[in-house]
Amino acid sequence: MAKTILDIKGLRKTYGIHEVLKGVDCAVQEGEVISIIGSSGSGKTTLLRCVNMLEEFQGGTIRLDGEEIGYRVDGATRRRKSEKEIARQRALTGMAFQQFNLFPHMSAAENVMLGLIKVKKMTKPEARIIAEKWLDRVGLAARTNHYPGQLSGGQQQRVAIARAIAMSPRLMLFDEVTSALDPELVGEVLQVIKGLAADGMTMLLVTHEMRFAYEVSSRVIFMNQGVICEEGDPKEMFVRPKTERLAEFLKTSSFN
Repeated sequence: MAKTILDIKGLRKTYGIHEVLKGVDCAVQEGEVISIIGSSGSGKTTLLRCVNMLEEFQGGTIRLDGEEIGYRVDGATRRRKSEKEIARQRALTGMAFQQFNLFPHMSAAENVMLGLIKVKKMTKPEARIIAEKWLDRVGLAARTNHYPGQLSGGQQQRVAIARAIAMSPRLMLFDEVTSALDPELVGEVLQVIKGLAADGMTMLLVTHEMRFAYEVSSRVIFMNQGVICEEGDPKEMFVRPKTERLAEFLKTSSFN
């Protein structure tokens, strides 16, 4: 039986009086690729950001590899863990964002090396070997010494993915990684993610690329207004949606 890497129970997130996540339950098994789909404002990105504590949450639990993320409960009291502890837990996940967030004054290799040196305490030669390995893996072996300004958007996103994966995360999070790219550059980034999925990497993806979600996912989660409305095998969900809301969403999406 596959090991549960991520276990979310009763997750609630509010902004003031607005409840964004309304008791979400979700489990991710080792090696699974789960795509989260849904309309803008359904809570997809917020869910991802709660997993690695980029957002605080007001209720429920998130366990990663059996370890409770972000908070500890003493009796009836819920306390946020120390920043040092949260930083350590955050390193258990890798995250690639819509924006690439690369340092413009550093080469592709140096961007990938930075976390390995600062967080993993590797020497520069050790970090360089790993950086070159992952840049090669994402098809950028010839661009290791190029600066972000010398790379296309798709190449910059691939550097950002290599940087996250180089840290050996237990779970990889992708938040709409193609949404800031020109259409002709989307394919090269999706191809990298497909390759990682084929390698057995555990992934949770927020995406609006329906055809990609259909092809790459072991499971799809459809969110609507802060709850999971439907989930299951993409081959079933996309062809025979069980809820009217998902059927409406697929009609207006890029899946056909």
